[in-house]
Amino acid sequence: MFIQTESTPNPATLKFLPGVVVMADGTADFRDAPSARDASPLAARLFDVPGVTGVFFGYDFVTVTKDGQDWQHMKPAILGAIMEHFMAGLPVMTSAATTQAREDAESGEEFFDAADQDIVVTIKELLDTRVRPAVAQDGGDITFRGYENGTVFLHMKGACAGCPSSTATLKHGIQNLLRHFVPEVQQVEQVV
Repeated sequence: MFIQTESTPNPATLKFLPGVVVMADGTADFRDAPSARDASPLAARLFDVPGVTGVFFGYDFVTVTKDGQDWQHMKPAILGAIMEHFMAGLPVMTSAATTQAREDAESGEEFFDAADQDIVVTIKELLDTRVRPAVAQDGGDITFRGYENGTVFLHMKGACAGCPSSTATLKHGIQNLLRHFVPEVQQVEQVV
């Protein structure tokens, strides 16, 4: 198994491409070891590497966020953990965690006025077709959380969370795109 790595705009995050499907449906974001323990054997294994502070799974990639340590020292252990996991044929997520992730995605935690339904549909379509693929290239994901009084609320995950350029991505990239196609949109805000 050959695992490629790519840098991301976030210097504390590195993208690992194992050459196999990591998450066939959706994404998973782990910000600490306790949240990963019962949900993902792979994430739990990665948190065992000293210095790992975050793990994100996309369709065909894993992004790992570190503390102040040097990638040169961490990268071999991370590559080994990913390779051993996939070579052993272990699942990325436990079945209970996969079920919970689907339920969470369906519950949506979204908020918007029913009168804005058409606007929200257009915003989601633009996010899914133009924004999310580009953000996935950088090892992250952005999901819609709500729309209220001209403001779009988005949640950033993976390499996007805590990235120094995330504000520029939101304000100059995504906000400008949405304002161009949806005149009702006045601004974009990040929610946790």
